[in-house]
Amino acid sequence: MPKAEQTVLEIDLKALKHNYEYIKSKLHSHTKILAVVKAFAYGSDANAIANYLQNLEVDYFAVAYVSEGVALRDAGIRTPILVLHPQAVNFKTLIERCLEPSLYNAKILNEFITTASQEKQNNYPVHIKFNTGLNRLGFKENDIDYVVSKASETSTIKVKSIFSHLAASEDFNEKAFTEQQIKTFKSISETFSKAIGYQPMLHLTNTSGVLNYPEAHLDMIRTGIGLYGFGNSEEENKNLKPIATLKSVISQIHHIEKGETVGYNRAYKSEGLKKTATIPIGHADGIGRQYGNKKGFVTVNGKKALIIGNVCMDMIMIDITDIECNEGDEVIIFGNHPNASKFAESANTISYEIITAISQRVKRTLLKG
Repeated sequence: MPKAEQTVLEIDLKALKHNYEYIKSKLHSHTKILAVVKAFAYGSDANAIANYLQNLEVDYFAVAYVSEGVALRDAGIRTPILVLHPQAVNFKTLIERCLEPSLYNAKILNEFITTASQEKQNNYPVHIKFNTGLNRLGFKENDIDYVVSKASETSTIKVKSIFSHLAASEDFNEKAFTEQQIKTFKSISETFSKAIGYQPMLHLTNTSGVLNYPEAHLDMIRTGIGLYGFGNSEEENKNLKPIATLKSVISQIHHIEKGETVGYNRAYKSEGLKKTATIPIGHADGIGRQYGNKKGFVTVNGKKALIIGNVCMDMIMIDITDIECNEGDEVIIFGNHPNASKFAESANTISYEIITAISQRVKRTLLKG
């Protein structure tokens, strides 16, 4: 990999392919794959990731909002795109760009039918979300008759899939809860399909569900974090490769006397002679203030260097007292060793938060392998 000369997020497409093929190896041949590329493809580069996966013939994409789907269409994505949390104000745009909405309550269902009718649509594909325990979005099981009635009385929409979301599929302490969710969804699916008179596609599992509950793969699986290199367990992380490496450089080295302070609010006070380095990355780039004051760390020439003082908007300062290095040397914030999970743990959070927080002002570099 090239040596960093500025703050950069390297995206390894070869690692992405490895993760995609590993997840695919867990599935039956008939099971489709939906790749979740919301939040700028988990902080990487949505257009590049989606185009690469489209070339691998992924079956579906999912985004959170209509604007994300529009950006993918503008980037040349032709694969079907499910919008997980659409808002009624964007329904006309959604239809114009051939995006497919998740409809999750009576209000959003009726508003979409109204817009689809105004736009003279026929059998427009929609996805009905049911709540089986996450209690975030979704119809309840006792809403089946209502949804079927509304869908059957109009020709403007056709239910392409019904789906739900597992709440704790990575936690085997919650296995009984997850198994009940699976059971409930299968019951909903059977009742719904009989009532509507045809068989929509069924999907339930997220990455952890794919790995831990093969009986719930059904017609399609949804994978987000797994594609980006994390399996939500130490064991599965060994089988996946993080696709993103966040790098920077040492801008300046300081020699700090005993009693001197570093950074805003003088948050770090030296207890002796210290050597510090200033790195051009800060909370405006996604490294939040919670990583300061020796909670977070980076790697310089293979050695751990604690972040000292408060994280600044555009810079962090690190302790390099025991590290041989020079101005201009490369700094690894996260990558393979340590990965984003390890970095996030230092501030009591998770990989999802740190990787999706990386600002789009950070340069992205694609490694095609």
